[in-house]
Amino acid sequence: MSQEKTQVYLMPGMAANSSIFENIHLPRQDFETHRLEWFVPDDRMSLNAYAEKMARNIKHENPVLIGVSFGGILIQEMAKFLDTKKLVLVSSVKKTEELPRKMLFAKYTKAHKLLPTGLVNNVELLAKYAFGESVHKRLELYERYLSIRDKHYIDWSIDQIVNWNQVECPGNLVHIHGDKDAVFPISHIKDCISVKNGTHTMIIHRAKWFNEHLPTIIMQ
Repeated sequence: MSQEKTQVYLMPGMAANSSIFENIHLPRQDFETHRLEWFVPDDRMSLNAYAEKMARNIKHENPVLIGVSFGGILIQEMAKFLDTKKLVLVSSVKKTEELPRKMLFAKYTKAHKLLPTGLVNNVELLAKYAFGESVHKRLELYERYLSIRDKHYIDWSIDQIVNWNQVECPGNLVHIHGDKDAVFPISHIKDCISVKNGTHTMIIHRAKWFNEHLPTIIMQ
């Protein structure tokens, strides 16, 4: 009798669609992958309520959840409503103390509310928010990846990241982080698998590394 496949759900980062995972390929004999997509939150929707609603898209018991950036924060909140086999964070944070100082500062000054998020159709600006890098050479690529351009969603996402509060992280969590991450600098990150020269967009540009290492990381 063949062993049941491990069910893996993939959650992209802020403003990104699930095509960021298009080059991630786990062995089909062992894994079945499912992509999740952001939806625009209701007015005044809490992250907890959003996570509960997103968790309804999980159709298998004991799944592995992989989340990138803000998606990594979200899967930790989703896990409060699910029994999960493992959580894998990529280019994300697992505790409030791992947020960079500028985000912690924004929490108290509300400076993030002054960001020109009305310009969400400016892909270069959106990429700066979502990926922490300029995209002059990759504009066409990011136009495809960054398709969630609703101002309410962007404002909500930034506010949820800045105000996220978590002291203790789940015990079944693995954190993968690039040492060149410009959004969440690795100097603030503890207990992670460090990827040499990995940037905040390494799920896209370092897919080979993930394809080589994810199967073992998931099954450990």
